[in-house]
Amino acid sequence: MIQRIQTLYLFLAAVISAGLIFVFHLWTDNNDVKIFALDDFLYLGLFLGSALLSLISIFRFKDRKSQFVLGRLNIVLNFVLLGIFVYQSLNLSGEINVSEKGIGMLLPIFSIVCLVLANKAIKKDEDLVKSVDRLR
Repeated sequence: MIQRIQTLYLFLAAVISAGLIFVFHLWTDNNDVKIFALDDFLYLGLFLGSALLSLISIFRFKDRKSQFVLGRLNIVLNFVLLGIFVYQSLNLSGEINVSEKGIGMLLPIFSIVCLVLANKAIKKDEDLVKSVDRLR
C-alpha cells in the first residue's frame, strides 16, 4: 500500500539505485574522465537489479514475509556492489584506473540504509498483525 512508510523507503532506495547513477560519477581516472555506472555493464546491472528488487518489493505489500526476504536480498546485493567498489579502489596498484573517487561509490550505502529502515517497518507491521491475530 502506498500510505505505508516502508513504501517510501523502498521507493527512495529504487531512486537511489536507478536514478542517481546517472547523476553522480563513480570515479575519475588519470585522464580526468568521469566514469559513471553506465560505462561498465557489471555496475549498471547490479544497480538496476537493486532498483528492480526494490520496486518488486513495493508491489508485494500483501505478502509481508516475501517483501522482507526481498529486502534482505537487496541488502546483500548492495553489499556485494559496495564490496566490488572497495576492491576496485583499494586493490589496484598505483594510479592505474582510479584517480579520484566520486560520490557514486557511496550510493550503495545510502540504499542499504533505506532498505534497513524499510525492513524494520515491515517487521513492525508483521508483529502488529500477529498481535491482533492473537486477540481474536
